Amino acid sequence: MRLLIKGGHIVNEGRTSDGFIVIEDGNIIEITKQQPEASFDETIDASGCYVLPGVIDDHVHFREPGLTAKADIDTESRAAAAGGVTSYFDMPNCVPQTTTLEALEEKFSLAREKSHVNYSFFFGATNDNCDSFAQLPVERIPGVKLFMGSSTGNMLVDRQEVLERIFKTCKLPLMAHCEDTDIINRNMEEAKKAWGDDPQVGLHALIRSEEACLSSSRKAVELAKKYGTRLHVAHVSTAEELELFMACRDSVATNITAEACVGHLYFTQLDHERLGAQIKVNPSIKTPVDQFMLREALNDGRIAVVATDHAPHLLEQKQGGCVKAASGMPMIQFSLVTMLELVDAGVLTIERLVELMCHNPARLFGVRQRGFLRKGYRADITIVRPKSPWTVTKDLIESKCKWSPMEDHTFNWKVERTLCNGHSVYADGQVNTHIVGEEIRFNHSEL
Repeated sequence: MRLLIKGGHIVNEGRTSDGFIVIEDGNIIEITKQQPEASFDETIDASGCYVLPGVIDDHVHFREPGLTAKADIDTESRAAAAGGVTSYFDMPNCVPQTTTLEALEEKFSLAREKSHVNYSFFFGATNDNCDSFAQLPVERIPGVKLFMGSSTGNMLVDRQEVLERIFKTCKLPLMAHCEDTDIINRNMEEAKKAWGDDPQVGLHALIRSEEACLSSSRKAVELAKKYGTRLHVAHVSTAEELELFMACRDSVATNITAEACVGHLYFTQLDHERLGAQIKVNPSIKTPVDQFMLREALNDGRIAVVATDHAPHLLEQKQGGCVKAASGMPMIQFSLVTMLELVDAGVLTIERLVELMCHNPARLFGVRQRGFLRKGYRADITIVRPKSPWTVTKDLIESKCKWSPMEDHTFNWKVERTLCNGHSVYADGQVNTHIVGEEIRFNHSEL
């Protein structure tokens, strides 16, 4: 198959320019300013649209295996395709947890049969599986996930001697969930004394506090510096933590980098009044000041990657307060258009958005032949149209849980088409039913 994308504004590697992209057998074979004279099996007219590399989401929870009442690889990869996301890295807190080589291989097997877009999986660190790090298939996985704070799935690792061993032993990128569980537990005890057994959800940010995040992130950074670990801190949520990542300002090649999630960039704790527990996540969404500073850090390198922490639950599981309501929300279908809304608001440029959501995830994890529009790379491409208002309704939600905090919200950008490995996995408002996702490969030796 030979395809031509014509007429679009191509956003790639810091520049926006008009041109034509030629695709053959799933690869980009030419990017040119002049229209090619050859014949094509299909021509995609992108006039008036922006043509981006497919988004790489380095942080999702697709819930398979074991938690498939909430979500599964089929439904959530459909949501990814509809949102312009062509590659994802899934987290290990499913059932069974992805903490053995056998469990890891099972997830790859499931994805080969079900994933509409490209996939890989983090291996989960525990108190007693460091010895297995040396046997990990390093070309097949982005890295190791460490929970330094207790969250959904309870994979907490907080004993100092174990943390020292993990940071010393792990030669792959180590992604850390950083919250101090002791501080959170103390805050919860005080909140229950004052407000009862299930404090209302607006208090979530006081319980899973800035202090809890900063304490844990500081410890992770200190350990990474001590052992030379390649550390990537997930879902940074506070202004104070950002100072730990000043070294990122000059280069994404630094050993210590940070991720921000769309929820923390778009909402504040004040939105709990409107949305309740729908936006209850760990770490908590915090103050307008924290949101402002996170947005500022998108442009100076302290934040290297924007992801979703896409984490579906059934809507009935999101009822209650700080104790009873589950933490996590589905966001992958609306992450790109939400960030494009921030482009319209002047928070960042569309070129910087592509750096944060496409280029940098590929750079930081050594993703092979994806994340850029380059000759010889796989044709993972997202076409978006500005000034095309549409409203999120329940029937448009692809995630299995069938709800979103963005429901009833009107976006001005629309994902027109998503190509994964040269195949149109989303077009004309429909997800293609064919399974075309490929296993992602990594060059960690080049990091």
